[in-house]
Amino acid sequence: MQRSFDDLGAPLATVTFVVVDLETTGGSAETCAITEVGAIKLRGGECLGTFQTLVNPGLAIPPAITYLTGITNSMVLPAPEMAAVLPALLEFIGGAVIVGHNIRFDLSFLRAAADRLGFPRLTNRAVDTCALARRLVADEVSDCKLSTLAEFFRTARKPTHRALDDAVATGEVLHRLLERAGSLGVLALDDLMELPTVRGHPQVAKLKLTNALPRRPGVYLFRDPGDRVLYVGKAVDLRRRVRSYFAGGGDDRRKVGPLLRELARIDHQVCSSELEASVLEIRLIHELTPRYNRQAKLWRRYVYLKLTLDERFPRLSVVRTSRPGDGCLYLGPLGSSRAAHLVAEAIESALPLRRCRHRPGRVPRDGLCTPAQLGASTCPCAGQVDEEEYGRIVADAVDGLTRRPELLLLPLADKMASLAAAQRFEEAADVRDRASALTRALDRQRRFDALRRAGRITVSVPGEGGALLDRGRLVAAWAEGHPPSTPPLPLPLPEPVCGDGPGDLDDGPLPLALADEVACVARWLEDRADRLSLIDGGAGLSWPLPGLPRFEPGQASWWGAARSRSPRRRRDAVA
Repeated sequence: MQRSFDDLGAPLATVTFVVVDLETTGGSAETCAITEVGAIKLRGGECLGTFQTLVNPGLAIPPAITYLTGITNSMVLPAPEMAAVLPALLEFIGGAVIVGHNIRFDLSFLRAAADRLGFPRLTNRAVDTCALARRLVADEVSDCKLSTLAEFFRTARKPTHRALDDAVATGEVLHRLLERAGSLGVLALDDLMELPTVRGHPQVAKLKLTNALPRRPGVYLFRDPGDRVLYVGKAVDLRRRVRSYFAGGGDDRRKVGPLLRELARIDHQVCSSELEASVLEIRLIHELTPRYNRQAKLWRRYVYLKLTLDERFPRLSVVRTSRPGDGCLYLGPLGSSRAAHLVAEAIESALPLRRCRHRPGRVPRDGLCTPAQLGASTCPCAGQVDEEEYGRIVADAVDGLTRRPELLLLPLADKMASLAAAQRFEEAADVRDRASALTRALDRQRRFDALRRAGRITVSVPGEGGALLDRGRLVAAWAEGHPPSTPPLPLPLPEPVCGDGPGDLDDGPLPLALADEVACVARWLEDRADRLSLIDGGAGLSWPLPGLPRFEPGQASWWGAARSRSPRRRRDAVA
């Protein structure tokens, strides 16, 4: 069951815990049965009630178990069976957080009994005092057995291998552990649930740095002792996300250990929405270039694929800067030179554009270039094709990159099919990879162009809020309930850097520095296309072109599969 942030973020003083302990005839929930149940309900350090009963297990208690617990067959013979005990126990537990020492053992017996008797499966959150003790006091005790912890904390009730005694002792241990956890900033239920997985010394001591973080969307900045920014990240719930760095699992990456060792301070900025947080993260990364953010370096490697329409015989060229107004056609920014060269190879595989870098002279030279000899391109340099005929090839390339992608993709699909039919599978896979790179580049370009063409628009999403966009950039964002007529102060709009143009979105290709932000806005719009409302915008927001195939392995008909894709992939008007 999905818990709300308010539920998970409840202060521990207001959370109701039910500490449960069971005595059983053995260690397996499949072959053994419960002989005694003990439970105590606690909130804010106060006992709200207890539950205790012997249970007739319906089978003999082994002598070893009797020796350990003191529970005999004659004691449980008149006791009620589990079918009578379980309803009362479940009512006593209610929606409380279940606590136990090695709680998985007790829960396995309770869930097995519920399944056997037809009761709903327990879905309560559970806290294991043994796991908490391993995190909080492992260096101070010889082991984390309940008896050892009770002795260490000098609990008033000592464990005796009887259910209620052990439950009460476990409750006292829980309160001592909560006091220890509080010194680390563990003050809410979600913090407590995550604590057993946090790392050990020295990072765990830095959990207190997260105390001031709210449970709201925003951006966080990790700083080192010299106040330099180490890392910038975004979150829907700042406190939960930042605290997750101290846990294993998804964040157990190579960079997290060194990052936490250098961490000295955490700053944050609350945002009105997930979109605002995402965009602000990108802008801060570009501005601050934090050492642990890969994106801080990657965007500077972006390139364009340029069709040189400013010369007699245009060709494809990978360039790092654009020249607005030069009359050339640019595709991008693309993620890397390697990606751009792969896209260029796809286009050159579909159309015989010239590949040599020498400018063709007025007088043809002797001999064809190597690609022309192989039949992979034309050779204007040797007079193999005249300017008019070559112009038709270039026109197809322009149409394929702008309005009619089938001019490029169908030849690739045919070539891939013929290679596969000839059992030249490795070559077919190479063609597939080029075609896939081309479709990704065209898809990304469509997003950029549609947003830039839309101009200044206002959109809203039920349950989230709204945003004011200007040619793909976020100007303002607000949460639901905040009227668009009085939007918050706009986010800072830094100028593009790295010599990639003046930043005018209407003048030439999209500047490199803006590609990440516009792509982020496009993803946000696409993910919410079925819920999005266009509040204001003269040009509207649309993708008028048909969907593109993905050239994934296993598709029978590449172009046919594209035509049968869902309307969402076609990106029709959102209004």
